[in-house]
Amino acid sequence: MSWLPAEDPVCQAHPEAGPELVIIPRSHDIGGFRVGRALPSAKRRLVGPFIFLDQMGPGEFVKGKGVDVRPHPHIGLATVTYLFDGAVMHRDGLGTVMEIRPGEVNWMTAGSGIAHSERTPTAERAIGTRLYGIQSWFALPHAMEETAPAFFHHGADTLPVIEDGANRARVVLGSFAGKTSPVAVPWDTLYVDATMAEGATLPLPHETEERALFVLEGAVEIAGERWDEGRLLIFRAGDRVSAKALLPSRVLLLGGAAMDGPRHIWWNFVSSSKDRIEQAKEDWRAGRFAHVPGETEFIPLPEM
Repeated sequence: MSWLPAEDPVCQAHPEAGPELVIIPRSHDIGGFRVGRALPSAKRRLVGPFIFLDQMGPGEFVKGKGVDVRPHPHIGLATVTYLFDGAVMHRDGLGTVMEIRPGEVNWMTAGSGIAHSERTPTAERAIGTRLYGIQSWFALPHAMEETAPAFFHHGADTLPVIEDGANRARVVLGSFAGKTSPVAVPWDTLYVDATMAEGATLPLPHETEERALFVLEGAVEIAGERWDEGRLLIFRAGDRVSAKALLPSRVLLLGGAAMDGPRHIWWNFVSSSKDRIEQAKEDWRAGRFAHVPGETEFIPLPEM
């Protein structure tokens, strides 16, 4: 089954196309827990507004252990946290304390500068827990790079879900198949979490300028070629693309309009200006970011 009608003129005018670029995430260990980083890559910096994409897990922590990302700074971006399993406690310099659970969205606008921490909640740490999710960064458009920091949480029941009997898709950001996420985004955006039954077909919206499909679980076929989990597939603008599940699968659709110019990225800082990143370095080194209440630790500026 498919959400794209067979009579759609785009289907008739163009043959199926495969990916323009394939990225295999770089895997690294954070204290016994594996994280796969797909963006940024030497091959591609941005897909739409997405400049950073990490897959966290799936993995398990034994009793007493968990994620402990100490306070660290950001500028010029928004962090987007979305989980499939487990929980994370977010704290930031605005005084926000918010636990996120599967199917929910934490959106933190860094703008002119904010510090935050992410840790396994106390209750989960006491009994042992699993963690599986996506951490992404959304590059803010030029006009918003220095906007005031802000934080927004959206519950799982507020995000639209679309089902057709073979596919189930949650619209995390932006719009898809006539449904729009309540998360306010400052740029044309596509972010969909889709589960597919074996044999199901999922089209990528052709009107989205920059598009990628991240195979999280299972395997899909696109233009006659098989792609297994752990692949970020990036497609050319305007190509007709659809994925067929060869196994029960879970994929993310990601992208949006091309950003309004290049972005520089250094550590946790994103900006269209190299000078602004140098200033952010000095601000963090000098302790000028607002303190995260309840935290006594911080990640020092890397000496790179």
